[in-house]
Amino acid sequence: MTDTIEPSQRTHGRMSMWSVSALGIGSMVGAGIFALLGQAALMTGSDVYLSFAVGGVIALLSGYSYARLAARFPSSGGIMDYFDRAFPSKTVAGGLSVLYLVTQIVNIAMVSKTFGAYADRLLLGDVSAAYVANIFASAVVIVLFIVNMAGSGVVGRVEELLVGIKLVILTGLLVAGGASIDPAMLAKGPNVGPGILLASVGLTFFAYGGYGMMTNASGHVADPAKTIPRAIFLAIGVVIVLYIGLSVVVMGNISPDELARFATTAVAQAAKPVLGQAGFVVVSIGALFATASSINASFFCALEVSRGLAGKGQLPAVFERAAWGQGTRGLVWSAGAVLVMVNLLDLGAIAQVAGATILICYLGVFAAHWRLHGEAGGWRLPIVVGAALMAVVLVAFAVSLWSTQPSVIWLTGLAVAGSLGVEWLIQRRRRSS
Repeated sequence: MTDTIEPSQRTHGRMSMWSVSALGIGSMVGAGIFALLGQAALMTGSDVYLSFAVGGVIALLSGYSYARLAARFPSSGGIMDYFDRAFPSKTVAGGLSVLYLVTQIVNIAMVSKTFGAYADRLLLGDVSAAYVANIFASAVVIVLFIVNMAGSGVVGRVEELLVGIKLVILTGLLVAGGASIDPAMLAKGPNVGPGILLASVGLTFFAYGGYGMMTNASGHVADPAKTIPRAIFLAIGVVIVLYIGLSVVVMGNISPDELARFATTAVAQAAKPVLGQAGFVVVSIGALFATASSINASFFCALEVSRGLAGKGQLPAVFERAAWGQGTRGLVWSAGAVLVMVNLLDLGAIAQVAGATILICYLGVFAAHWRLHGEAGGWRLPIVVGAALMAVVLVAFAVSLWSTQPSVIWLTGLAVAGSLGVEWLIQRRRRSS
């Protein structure tokens, strides 16, 4: 296998370090502070900032492995290429890659539902039928699906614009909200122990998970060995500051009762006591930009992963066949699956399943870096520490889900078994033919 960038990849347009960082920030901030802060805060109360801090540490350790692998093996395949190189079993390598693709599709559905919730509340007020939010969610999926069909150059430019707007809005809320924090509110909420805190990291780490898709852009930059690692650490660093700061602002400005009522739009709700109705409107608009940029970035990742898996024979070849522009039939089917989930599932279940599956996939990346250490290089200590912390979080998350939402455990098991089973059938068919 070659480590060079294929000629076909050069036709999709060039991306700068800022475009790649914007891709990661766009995914993380959309999926994290807007979609998951309220859900995580319901578990941990005012301790939610600690959950984001622990998740950030694990993200930095995992990002280190991603950066080393991306610098050594630049390709648009990203995570699936690392699995393919590291694991001799094609079923394991392909199954983990298919699971990652499933995770991205579930992530798009989750963030799309958050977009719909903010759009519904901003435009129609507090009371409307659930299907109205689903209509808004479906609309943004269709629009950003079309953007991704146009190619990576367009994706990068759109992402820079969306990320720039939402960072300005969130920074404004961070500054204004910091001055009005009520210390008494920070003391309210459940006083959680280490078990629940670690379980909540299953959600807050997922809020950081978008940095992984930045490696899918390594086939679209001029110097991936330098650009991708710098972009990964820049993106994670910016997002850690945002998450911890905004979680303190939110918990210091709204009561637990308000949080329970407006968990899906908690960030905008926190702007009301600080900046009034105008602040609520501005932050809600920022949420729409943020979630849209996350959907845009995740679609880009799903396109590259599905195209790469089909090229390696780990998905049927039809997944990489052209549909329109730079898009593929795999992207069309991914968008269709997202629309089904948006209209049939609730946000909480989608978030929990995605949180569990991404932990499994990213544990696979630590294992891949360990196996490829002779080629990728780097220190072994971050691999061991990062993998151990992530494994502890996964166990705590699973124990918590088993006692509160056992159906999520079964759905996660189905996703894992289904991904491995599909890959086993594909490899068996290839061998027989």
